[in-house]
Amino acid sequence: MKERQDAIAYCLTLPEVYEDYPFHDPNWCVIRHRENKKVFAWIFEREGHIWINVKCDPEWREVWRSTYASVQPAYHLNKTWWNSIILDGSIPEEEIRRMIWESYDLTITEREKGGKKKQ
Repeated sequence: MKERQDAIAYCLTLPEVYEDYPFHDPNWCVIRHRENKKVFAWIFEREGHIWINVKCDPEWREVWRSTYASVQPAYHLNKTWWNSIILDGSIPEEEIRRMIWESYDLTITEREKGGKKKQ
């Protein structure tokens, strides 16, 4: 996964989500939960690459950062809870999807969780 459309397309496969451009800036796309409107993926271009900010469990935060140089403390978000994934081809797509799914799961409400399965 290296392109903005690939990231957006994957995020939109998750249940009950939608694409939004809240800053009226085409560089910044967010993917939100329909019910609670919470953002689980911030997708933008920076330094010649597409980046995705994802929420992460603080227990996993350093694991991701130390495993992949292209996972860094989140750009413009709380660095305790959020990481930036730089889509430069160095992270296996399966791992990127796993981080996006974790962010989705951490931002969903308990009511929404009923019956949702990992994709």
